[in-house]
Amino acid sequence: MPQVPQTFFDALAVRTWCGLALRALGRAREEIDAINVYPVADGDTGTNLYLTMESAVTAVEAVFDGHGTLTERKPPLADAARAMAHGALIGARGNSGTILAQLLRGMAQVLAADGETAHTDGEGLRFALRRAADSARHAVAHPVEGTVLSVASAAADAADGTDGDCGAVARAAYGGACAALAATPGQLAVLERAGVVDAGGRGLVAVLAALVETFTGEVPVFTVLEAHARVEAVLDSGASEVTPCEGGGPAFEVIYLLEADDSAVTRLRQRLDALGDSLVVVGGDGLWNVHVHVDDAGAAVEAGVEAGRPYRIRITHFGLGDVHTTGAERPPRERAQRAVVAVVPGEGLAGLYGEAGATTVLARPGEPPASGELVAAVRRAHAREVVLLPNDAELRHTAAAAAEQARAEGIRVALIPTRSAVQGIAALAVHEPERRFDEDVVSMTSAAGATRYAEVAVAERQSWTMAGICQAGDVLGLVDGDVAVIGADVTATARAVLDRMLAAGGELVTLVLGDEAPVSVADILEIHVRESYLAVDTVVYRGGRQGALLLIGVE
Repeated sequence: MPQVPQTFFDALAVRTWCGLALRALGRAREEIDAINVYPVADGDTGTNLYLTMESAVTAVEAVFDGHGTLTERKPPLADAARAMAHGALIGARGNSGTILAQLLRGMAQVLAADGETAHTDGEGLRFALRRAADSARHAVAHPVEGTVLSVASAAADAADGTDGDCGAVARAAYGGACAALAATPGQLAVLERAGVVDAGGRGLVAVLAALVETFTGEVPVFTVLEAHARVEAVLDSGASEVTPCEGGGPAFEVIYLLEADDSAVTRLRQRLDALGDSLVVVGGDGLWNVHVHVDDAGAAVEAGVEAGRPYRIRITHFGLGDVHTTGAERPPRERAQRAVVAVVPGEGLAGLYGEAGATTVLARPGEPPASGELVAAVRRAHAREVVLLPNDAELRHTAAAAAEQARAEGIRVALIPTRSAVQGIAALAVHEPERRFDEDVVSMTSAAGATRYAEVAVAERQSWTMAGICQAGDVLGLVDGDVAVIGADVTATARAVLDRMLAAGGELVTLVLGDEAPVSVADILEIHVRESYLAVDTVVYRGGRQGALLLIGVE
């Protein structure tokens, strides 16, 4: 269905643009990954851009959802623009995603400048594109021409010379970006040797194409023949034909969010610049996203600790034999027949699932994975058939979207709607890769469905529940997702929950302890089960930082 064009930049235009940009990056992801040779030939630029934009879309949708509960009017442009920038900032992945986050932040600074102003016209969009290009260039420690920075600057330059509405400005910016992208091989030797255009710049062209579609209803065709021919040549020959960046490089990619003031970040930039390369620091107003490639990952994190409070720390080891460290191509890996991909709430369970052969996606408290992360895990499993275990009722739609995308890539995916990690454990226990796929899925689904689940957690605020009104600090026992017990003591509440579950029978109790659970609770519950219920076994696992104090499964 053709896109109904927006006439000016308001909150709805932000929402539309973000959604179209995510769709465009999804379509171009494999192409962009295939031509990724700078600054590191690690083949993930398209994926990182997609995940970053997906986080922006999620944040914008949350603003619309929250505003809709209060009034029928759409939210102010300022709210939507800030949400877009914040979502991209906290979800930025890799060098390319971090720069995209700063581009969106630069635009948001202009779009949100007038607070409750209803919309922004063509002149405002020109200013926004200029601010985006300038702020992204400032965020990179050592800007290099022939990269996404060149493409962003060219887009802003082309927009500056254009009068008219948002549609005219968007078209001009897109045209300038396409021309600049075609010129990138002549600016950067590694691109010329590989016969490709810059991958990050190609991603920005996709984002700007979505901007044109937002304001005109038309999907622009990537018409710059030189750039298009270079991309097609790489895709026709296969991604492995891309010549990687020559020479050695740092062994680790380090990314983290950082709460710190401006002066501390200035010092941090200087320290990280001395430690490694590909340094990009974006953000402001006390929250920053830090990206750097280093040999000493610990020193990079330590520098963040000295500057403020780093969190969501991601450290990727490029590894021996990796194209990043040796310039050699990765040997092709044979695709497995079947794999299990599971979302797990803590490091302890990640280890347990990993020992059982599953590919895991870690869901930290308050940080559910996006569909792009699940798709990336399915690809990482490198199998023809994949069983997907979301292990959380709230991830049902996210997992379904990931499964659909993976199927479109030719992977056979079965989604088992597990609502808790203990159901996933039960499913994994009966998994037999040698069986026919359908039979294995049916057996795993049956085992998960036969496992009742519960958790013990601490209430964060006063609220009404199925068991009555709870106060902040109360211990809650949830059975199958609903609060069944409200108590003051963790062990007593857990015992009450167990009694409710075992009243209907059971043969095996699974306990998964979080880091903040009392050390004695497992022993007390094991003794209680042994003394009160005949022929019921108990198994205990350590879950790590899993959010809930205790997970319970009965099967």
